[in-house]
Amino acid sequence: MDRMTTARGDFDLARFPEDPRDQLRAWDAADVYLLRHLDEREGGPVDLSGTVVVLCDRWGALVTALAARRPAHRPVQISDSFLGQQATLANLKRNGLDADAVRLRTTRDAPPDRIDVLLVRVPKSLALLEDQLHRLAPYVHEGTVVVGTGMVTEIHTSTLKVFERLLGPTRTSLAVRKARLIFCSPGPGLPRGVDPWPRSHALPADAGVVSGLTVVNHAGVFSAERLDAGTRLLLRNLPTRTGPEHVVDLGCGNGVIGLAAALANDEAEVTFIDESYQALASAEATFRANAPAGVTARFVAADGLSGFPPGTADLILNNPPFHSHRGRTDATAWRMFNGSRAALRRGGELWVVGNRHLGYHVKLRRLFGNCEVVASDPKFVVLRAVKR
Repeated sequence: MDRMTTARGDFDLARFPEDPRDQLRAWDAADVYLLRHLDEREGGPVDLSGTVVVLCDRWGALVTALAARRPAHRPVQISDSFLGQQATLANLKRNGLDADAVRLRTTRDAPPDRIDVLLVRVPKSLALLEDQLHRLAPYVHEGTVVVGTGMVTEIHTSTLKVFERLLGPTRTSLAVRKARLIFCSPGPGLPRGVDPWPRSHALPADAGVVSGLTVVNHAGVFSAERLDAGTRLLLRNLPTRTGPEHVVDLGCGNGVIGLAAALANDEAEVTFIDESYQALASAEATFRANAPAGVTARFVAADGLSGFPPGTADLILNNPPFHSHRGRTDATAWRMFNGSRAALRRGGELWVVGNRHLGYHVKLRRLFGNCEVVASDPKFVVLRAVKR
């Protein structure tokens, strides 16, 4: 946990799930710069009495500071991240604010009917920014104050072009502590065109049981343009199983792995789990377009297998991420592996694909007491661990 100091006060903030070993903060100079601008803008503070929407506020730093002023209208946070929403709730609580001090919405929910102030924490994914500005633009009016923020390394010419094309004339501020602001003046009747998301692509011929099928991808989902090499290796080496069983596609992304499990065994019940709402929407669309009738599927936003009924999964399939919001870490994979061991029945199996250099086999042997290399190529390895 770290303290963010602003003119609005000091705020104790943490990422979620909170880990005392995590050296990454829940805020940075870009958040502070934006909050300072709201209070010290040339010409007077920004009027926050109307509907304020905060897009992609990853850990809730911005909405926590805004809610602390107890405005007439609660700020609206629009997030693609289940973890981000949980961080927001935890940060509100640790700063003495009620959970309902902020209205939480996902990137798949309908936007507010009117947006008077739009604050954008520039996301890593330009596609997600484009998609969300497409969705929000109809609710912005000529008087809407639009301010984006990000570190200098996060704001590119392409970022500014998206703001300009979808909302109106755009300019940037001077850099302060390696952070920059984006100012946009909404204009009427812009030729925005049609939102290009979601997109679809056909899977290659060497993708096992799902070869040639069409995958649906919403903006911001991992490997949205083509099948990634690690998933391809896992698909070519999936276990052959039959009969009623509970399969989990953990960190499902667009759901192609869980779909393959359902096609290989039409008696399976498949649970798709991801912390991204965009990913879950992609997985559900992919599944509905291709799955055989009668196969049971659930789509769950969660922190890995937290809250999953212990001892109920027969097979868990996992391609764990090793980045968390610009930070490279194995913490997410470690939580997924620990959660998998608890979720599996005795004799249940965890199948993992990952880069060879990450050394997942060491962690799996430590947890499960066993780990088998199922398949490998020069870059990736597929591993199997059994709960004894």
